[in-house]
Amino acid sequence: MSLTNESSLRMLRPCITVSVCLLLNAGFSCGDDLPGIAQARPTDGFAVETDQGWMIPYDVIIPETQIKFRMLPIPGGEYVMGSSDAEAGRNDDEGPQRKVIVEPYWMAECEVKWEEYKLFMQLYRSLKEFEERRIRTVTDENKIDAITAPTPLYEPDFTFEYGEDPKQPAVSMTQYAAKQYTKWLTAITGQQYRLPTEAEWEYACRAGSDTAYSFGDDPALLDEYGWFSDNTSSEGTKPVRQKKPNPWGLYDMHGNAAEWCIDGYGQYTGSDLPLNAAADWVRTDMPDPRVVRGGMWEFPAVDCRSSARLGSNDLEWKAYDPNRPRSPWWYTTDPARGVGFRLLRPLTPLARE
Repeated sequence: MSLTNESSLRMLRPCITVSVCLLLNAGFSCGDDLPGIAQARPTDGFAVETDQGWMIPYDVIIPETQIKFRMLPIPGGEYVMGSSDAEAGRNDDEGPQRKVIVEPYWMAECEVKWEEYKLFMQLYRSLKEFEERRIRTVTDENKIDAITAPTPLYEPDFTFEYGEDPKQPAVSMTQYAAKQYTKWLTAITGQQYRLPTEAEWEYACRAGSDTAYSFGDDPALLDEYGWFSDNTSSEGTKPVRQKKPNPWGLYDMHGNAAEWCIDGYGQYTGSDLPLNAAADWVRTDMPDPRVVRGGMWEFPAVDCRSSARLGSNDLEWKAYDPNRPRSPWWYTTDPARGVGFRLLRPLTPLARE
C-alpha cells in the first residue's frame, strides 16, 4: 500500500486522534464486544475455554486499510522454561530451568510484516506537519500517551537489500520502535497489543513440547519448519507462512526473523516458586541489551531452538549509523537486519497503571 502527501494525512490524522482518546480513557473492548471471543464452542478449529467464553482465532484489519493479520489463541498452562543441561547446543545463558505459569493470550500467527509496519512509518510525515503547525503538542499531562514514529531510513537500499516484499517480516527496528508500533496499534484498534515477555514467547514457541524444537530434537527436520542458514543461501528473510507451523498454528517461530521480547537481557535467576509469565519479566531502564528470540535466516539450526537467546548490542548493531547520537529507531549492522517482532494480546488487558 502506498500513501502520498495529502492522502496520507487524511488517513493518518484520524488514527492519531483516536490514539490519544483511547489511551487516555483506556477504552479497551470487553465482554460480548471482545474480538476473538465466542460464547459457544466452535464446531471446528482450535479454541481455548475461559471464564469469558471461548478464545478463537480472529483477523485484525488495520483501520482505513485492507491490510490484515491473524491472531491465534494460546492456552494457559505451566511449563519449564530454559534448556536442560543435556540439550544439544545449550548455552550458559539458557539456564537454570524454572517453572512458569502462563495465563491465556492471543499471539500473532506471523511476525509483523512490511505491509503493516510501513503504515506506521508513514506516520512520521504527519507528525512533522503537526509539529510545524504547533498542534497536538506534547505536554507533561499527556506525554505518557504520546505516540512517536520512526524517522526515515538513512540508507533504504541497505535496509532493503534482502527485499521489502509486503509479506516479508519487517526487520531492523529497535525494540523501542517495536514498542511504539504496539502502542499505535493499540490506540487505533482499541485492543491492547504489546511485545511478549520472554517467558510468554518461549511458551508459545514450544506449544506444549519439552524438546529442543517444537517438532522434536532432530535439527534435520528444521528445514520443514523454518528458514535458517542451511536453506536460505544468505538471501535474507522470506515471506511468512512458507513453512509448517508449530502445533499451535504459529509460523516462523524457528528462524526467518528473530523476534523482540520486552525483557532486559541477562543471566536467569533460579526460583523455588513458579514465576508468572506476564508479571515476572526482567525490567530495566536501559535500551540495551534486550532479549531477542527464535533465531533468524542466517543462524545455524542450533541457534533457532525454542530456548535459544540473543542479547541486543546497541553499539555493534548501529556501527554503520553515521548519526550522532545514533538513531533510536533503526539498526544498521547485521545481525539486526534479521530482527523483527510478533504481537501479543492478553486476554485480560494490563491496567493503565
